[in-house]
Amino acid sequence: MEGTSVLSLSSSQVNIYFHSITSSLSSQHARFLNIHFKDPHKLALRTKNQVLLSSPRTALLSPAQAITETLERSTDPSSSSPSSSRESLPKLDKSGRFCSPRAARELALSILYAACLEGCDPVRLFEKRLSFRREPGYEFDKETLLEYNHMSFSGRPVWTRTEEEVEELRRKDEEESAIEAEVLSAPPKMVYSKLILRLARKMLVAVVDGWDNNVLAIEKIAPPNWKDEPVGKILELCILHLAMAEIAMLRTRYQIVINEAVDLAKRFCEGTAPRIINGCLRTYVKSHNDANAVHPGEVQ
Repeated sequence: MEGTSVLSLSSSQVNIYFHSITSSLSSQHARFLNIHFKDPHKLALRTKNQVLLSSPRTALLSPAQAITETLERSTDPSSSSPSSSRESLPKLDKSGRFCSPRAARELALSILYAACLEGCDPVRLFEKRLSFRREPGYEFDKETLLEYNHMSFSGRPVWTRTEEEVEELRRKDEEESAIEAEVLSAPPKMVYSKLILRLARKMLVAVVDGWDNNVLAIEKIAPPNWKDEPVGKILELCILHLAMAEIAMLRTRYQIVINEAVDLAKRFCEGTAPRIINGCLRTYVKSHNDANAVHPGEVQ
């Protein structure tokens, strides 16, 4: 697909206009999506002798930094077993690079999100990131990959009773953030295996090829506030696009894709997004199964 996206900025929000020009039909199809950037800072709310520490770990930063500091973790989703069993699977290959399909999905999501923000083709942006080189003398410590937490989902606020407990939580959070920044700002070829890079690119190609059909599907299954509210749902819609493309174009088993999409939403979105994404994708799968359009397969 030859796709273009136009990004226009306003003082209070970001408007993203997607216009695909694959055919005379698709050239008439366009959608407006509005986004805002979540506050990346922790919020400490004091109530008498208790301190509520709310840390939106998946908060997005700036258009340039968001995709290099938040969106790439890895967990093997090749089975529908619970997260606890997936966590025990190897995340690094013999060369010391991420090797799980989860890593490919998160890399693809980060690129797709950045492409929406920058108004460019996601496959081309992926190629650009692959060719990115750090400054002379840069060294990447692969030991940080072992410390990288792939399964740290956002959850309920943490209640503490002392300032010391708050500071300890902040310290651990800052340490984890430093590891994430080191890993995610490294050139992708240092972080991901060749297989994972190929799989991530394959997913992005599928997203581009299936964009028009998936926009029509999302229009039918997404809740009204996701389509109509002026801010905050671009990341959630990217997760839907990625999952739907993988189901329809790559023939990945839909059970795997839905589980992974929900995990991505738990990791990088807030509120009810995981539940809504789960419902949207199950509705999507049912409608396509009824039309004999989805044929479950395996990740290749």
